[in-house]
Amino acid sequence: MGRWLRKAGHVPDQVLCSSARRARQTWQLAQPAPQAAPPVSFEDRIYLASAGQLLDLARQAPRAVQTLLIVGHDPGIPDLALLLAGQVSPAGGGSGIASPAAVEQMRAKFPTAAIAVLELTGPGGSWARGRRA
Repeated sequence: MGRWLRKAGHVPDQVLCSSARRARQTWQLAQPAPQAAPPVSFEDRIYLASAGQLLDLARQAPRAVQTLLIVGHDPGIPDLALLLAGQVSPAGGGSGIASPAAVEQMRAKFPTAAIAVLELTGPGGSWARGRRA
C-alpha cells in the first residue's frame, strides 16, 4: 500500500488513524516513506464512527492539508467513501458523481485494506465545505 501511495502521488500531508491495534498496524505497513512520515493523529473516535462522524473529523483538518488519509474500520470507512463518491455535489465542494461502476464496486465489496482516493475540486476544494452525512 505504501509503495502504491507513493507511486500514485497520494502521499498524505496528514493521517487520522484509529487508535485500534489493527489500524495502527495497517498504518505502519501503509506508510509511503518512513523518512517523510506525515503527522499522525491516533483517534479513539474513529473506531465506531459513522460516515458523518468521519466526515466531521476530516472537516477539522487544517486548510493546508491537501491529502488526508483516514485509517479506520468497516462500516464507517466504506460508508464515507460511498457518501463522498456517490453523493457530493459540485456545490458542496466535491467533484460530482463518481462513475456508476466504481460506486457499485465499492457498494458490493469494500475489501479490507482497500484505498479509496477521492479528490475535492470546485469552489474552495476544502473538506470544510463537504456535505453533511
